[in-house]
Amino acid sequence: MSNDPLRDWRIAEPPHYRAQADEVALFEAAYAARLPVMVKGSTGCGKSRFVEYMAWRLQRPLITVACNEDMTAADLVGRFLLEPSGTRWQDGPLALAARHGGICYLDEVVEARQDTTVVIHALTDHRRQLPLDKKGELIRAHPDFQLVISYNPGYQSLMKDLKPSTRQRFTAFDFDYPEADVEAEVLSTETGISSAQAHQLIAVAHAARRLKGHGLVEGMSTRLLVNAARLIQGGVSLHAACQMAMVRPLTDDADLRDALEHAVLAVI
Repeated sequence: MSNDPLRDWRIAEPPHYRAQADEVALFEAAYAARLPVMVKGSTGCGKSRFVEYMAWRLQRPLITVACNEDMTAADLVGRFLLEPSGTRWQDGPLALAARHGGICYLDEVVEARQDTTVVIHALTDHRRQLPLDKKGELIRAHPDFQLVISYNPGYQSLMKDLKPSTRQRFTAFDFDYPEADVEAEVLSTETGISSAQAHQLIAVAHAARRLKGHGLVEGMSTRLLVNAARLIQGGVSLHAACQMAMVRPLTDDADLRDALEHAVLAVI
């Protein structure tokens, strides 16, 4: 493994992921056809965990890029670096995955500028190529390369959306929060809390999710529930854990906090 350029991105242990439908088989089919994949869903509903699990299942390295509005095309494809002996080219994460056969995961891709994400176009059609204009090189994607992107449709706007020419290059999954029993299993497996405690946290989460669009931009994510469960395992009371990990991070609005506090007290 010492000569493996992607050794740092290989996933050694299987991430816990509980399938909700047939998404595992469908992702495997997309990978077999070397089709790029787009994963859409609310924050904290398991998109990144699913991608991580599939990379482990397919035994491929996973290079994750957290996209942001300051990211440039050079941040993805690479740049020349100045060194005492001269200049040296360094591949960016997209070029590294394309050259050596990893899965490149662009998380929250709509946060990146559209002129930045255009660089993925030649990789996501029949060409499977990445031109490195500054270096004068054309990377022909490794047979094992795949591109995966994700974003939250709830944050879409005219300024933050994928161009149709980008969107229509991908196969897609729609993700949502799991059913109560599945989410309870996730919480218990991740943190060790009892099923009864997990269902109490989920009852609070469902109350919060019903407020989405009625004051809350986003519902209460599974990630927040996991944080609360870890506090409970550490000896924190259910009420304090819900306040610290679920209610306060979700909103600063006093009325919404009161409504969520009533939900917590009803569960307790």
